Amino acid sequence: MTQGQQDTHVAVAAAPVITSLNPTNGPAGGGNSVLIAGSGLVGAISVHFGAASAVFAVNSNSQITAIAPPGTGTVSVTVTTSSGTSNGLPYSYGTSAPTLVSVSPTSGPASGGNIVTLTGTGFVNITAVHFGANLAAFTVVSTTQINAVAPAGTGTVSVNVTNAAGTSNALPYTYTPAPVITAITPSRGPLSGGNTVTLTGANFTGATAVTFGSTPASSFTVVSGATISAVVPGGNPPGPVQVTVTTSSGTSNGFSYFYIAPPTVSAVTPNQGPTAGGTAVTLVGSGFTDATGVRFGATPASSFTIVSDNQIKATAPPGSGLVQVVVTTAGGSSTATAASAYTYLLAPILSGLTPAQGPESGGNPVELTGANLTFATQVRFGAVPAPFEVLSDTEIVATAPFGGSGAVPVTVTTPGGTSAGVTYTFLAAPGG
Repeated sequence: MTQGQQDTHVAVAAAPVITSLNPTNGPAGGGNSVLIAGSGLVGAISVHFGAASAVFAVNSNSQITAIAPPGTGTVSVTVTTSSGTSNGLPYSYGTSAPTLVSVSPTSGPASGGNIVTLTGTGFVNITAVHFGANLAAFTVVSTTQINAVAPAGTGTVSVNVTNAAGTSNALPYTYTPAPVITAITPSRGPLSGGNTVTLTGANFTGATAVTFGSTPASSFTVVSGATISAVVPGGNPPGPVQVTVTTSSGTSNGFSYFYIAPPTVSAVTPNQGPTAGGTAVTLVGSGFTDATGVRFGATPASSFTIVSDNQIKATAPPGSGLVQVVVTTAGGSSTATAASAYTYLLAPILSGLTPAQGPESGGNPVELTGANLTFATQVRFGAVPAPFEVLSDTEIVATAPFGGSGAVPVTVTTPGGTSAGVTYTFLAAPGG
């Protein structure tokens, strides 16, 4: 350019550039808003989705809002200004609003945090999952499945899924409180388990587990929202364990249940008595607290008193022969042993004395014959005890005591009772 000439060149604006579309897909019928981002967009004179023109508004030099026209397949979106036409970015037609078919589970804890599986159709480019007004974190597993993390909530809410094409139908989801245990009846039982207990509380509907410590119940039945009948499992040590109930809404508080070892009987004193019963018997052993029964063989004791965990005082009922004394508690029944045996004895029978008379000074041997004499504890001549030796069940030799006078009854006493008296006559010394 020579001196004096003027520069007549005019700078030419660059053609527009598109860097992103949001969303990148939409329904075949169009009508949805699409944000077009880029540069050099001021002065746009047209926006095309493929060959179709779109209604649009220029928001700034870097953004346009366009209303997608109807279309099919994947098309190229372009912006045209007086400086030219932009590059094209792909936009796909055919995306439709999702459809929700099921929600599983349909309930969960008020605290949320549980995984809920949503099944349906059209799970493409999902932008949101709502539980009522609350957004949920989610993972799209496939076009027919979404795993959502339930947010916290209360009551029954509507679950729906949203993509660029719209929002699905809604399905209900109920927030339920965690179960609560307020009582267990009975609250004690044997180590072996197998007994049935009743759990009382609230929110038991849909219970999936009942646990004693770390051991599942052998079985359980949800009777109602406030009652569960459970069969206690074995395998836990003596002492308390925490019982819990689990539902889809969480796990209950722990409530104590006691496993009780069976009682033991290590001594029965006395271990003999009459067939008529009535003998006061002391039982020594362990695990007697809360004893519910004492038996002599198959017959309940006439009465019993728990003195301590190691001692019971019982009154023997009528019976016969050799029997086992058995104590029963919530932990079960004691095992029969030699130490827990009790023998019912027939009352002694005295049928004869040889000789049937003797001096008042006593000291002479007297042979007593009869039956059931083995366990003799006393021989009396009238009211006076006499020394004696048991020779057999039918014979005793006694030494007549000093101090008798005239005819007196001789009796034999055993734990089985006292015999009827047989007459013995003390004779005065000649000339006395």
